[in-house]
Amino acid sequence: MSAESFAPLMFAGLIIILLIGFPVAFSLSALGLLCGFIAVEMGWFQAAFLGNLPLNLMGILSNDLLLAIPFFTLMGSILEKCGLAEDLLDSMGQLFGPMRGGLGYSVIIVGFILGAITGTVAGQVIAMAMISLPVMMRYGYNMRYATGVLAASGTITQLVPPSLVLVVMADQLGRSVGDMYKGAWGPSILQVLLFAVYTFMLTRLRPTHLPPLPPEARTLQGWALWSKCLRGIIPSAVLIFAVLGSMGGLPGISTAICTPTEAGAMGAVGAMILAAMRRRLQWSLLSGAVAGTMRITAMVVFILIGSRVFSLVFQGVDGGRWVEHMLTGLPGGQTGFLIVVNIFIFILAFFLDFFEIAFIILPMLGPVADKMGIDLIWFGVMICVNMQTSFMHPPFGFALFYLRGISDTLFKNGALPAKVESKDIYLGSIPFIVLQLILVAVVIAFPQTVTAFLDKEAKVDLNTIEIPMAEPMEGASDTQDAVKEMTEEAEKAASAPR
Repeated sequence: MSAESFAPLMFAGLIIILLIGFPVAFSLSALGLLCGFIAVEMGWFQAAFLGNLPLNLMGILSNDLLLAIPFFTLMGSILEKCGLAEDLLDSMGQLFGPMRGGLGYSVIIVGFILGAITGTVAGQVIAMAMISLPVMMRYGYNMRYATGVLAASGTITQLVPPSLVLVVMADQLGRSVGDMYKGAWGPSILQVLLFAVYTFMLTRLRPTHLPPLPPEARTLQGWALWSKCLRGIIPSAVLIFAVLGSMGGLPGISTAICTPTEAGAMGAVGAMILAAMRRRLQWSLLSGAVAGTMRITAMVVFILIGSRVFSLVFQGVDGGRWVEHMLTGLPGGQTGFLIVVNIFIFILAFFLDFFEIAFIILPMLGPVADKMGIDLIWFGVMICVNMQTSFMHPPFGFALFYLRGISDTLFKNGALPAKVESKDIYLGSIPFIVLQLILVAVVIAFPQTVTAFLDKEAKVDLNTIEIPMAEPMEGASDTQDAVKEMTEEAEKAASAPR
């Protein structure tokens, strides 16, 4: 056996242990260390090579960019727990209620807004299901559409800035977080439009499946309704635009005022201010938000440590070269590479979380994409769009699990008129998975959906540059003559014999 043939075996072992279901961080570490000991024993690299491992781990712990993850998580957790979702869904539901599919439109729009301020799929799906699912069922919405739109709108948070996934993508690809955020705005808006167009088509093809709200259900009208909508949207929009604008994450802003870590800290403080303005800033809210932030941050760091252990040994046995030769040798060049990568990510998403894919698979694919001349910002956003489906895949999609759990709870509490069947949740997710895959195809076919929002590089033709010479000032010639004479005298004195 040679090092070249050992790399494919390591990759196969990686897939096997991921399918076993044991925690990924510890599985990766164990597999990496085991393969490292084998490589040392076989003489493929020296034992001193593993001395790079502590340096890699210290690099993780000293990475300032990763500090943005707990700050953005804390911001989202506070806003999630302060009742913002409830107020937005209630006001938007009544605003769009007179229309067919109005509740569906409100869920999609609120999902987009909450995606920009909470960043957690679990909280978003649960909050929207608790409020909207009973109303949808009570007024005759089709069960499969209701469950599908709730699950899909919850996954928008993984793509719309300031998504945690995009922070990880930027770190793994070595690109600016602000540029990654700018590139994600186009696909985020397109995704909302795709969901809205699908809802509109259903109102025309199956009008009884998405009925309007009856007049007695619309308790707010006129300025009272608009003021409630604005009280929820404006403060949230101000916070998000301030956070993203400060780090250069909005189209049209070419420079960052602060780093992603500083922007995340500002967002966490802003979330506390918004919660205080809503008179819901309590110790129980803060303690719950901090505890949730600690759990997510610990999970991310341990997965990253495990992936570094595996990737160090994998690179030591020339695994990176093996992956590069395998992917660059595909027929079709860049197109063939992108098709295979997206199919591979789509299949892995049945079993892996988006953090696991970003930390384990992306470091293998990024260098290959870079050598093939693929823009890494565009590549990262495309992968992020694909990874959204990981929350929607039957039967392992986490968004479906969250929806399954909360619907059972609501039925037991008497909030739902009928039990939600698992088949309705699974079948309802399929059209929205198709829509997300259509978005992947659109991003591949039209890269401008990502690159149009990025700053254009200034192109300067050196042949056209002219440097005008200033006219000599009055008396400048006399000064120049004096300087010349002094220089000549100094040179003569330096050359004279001593």
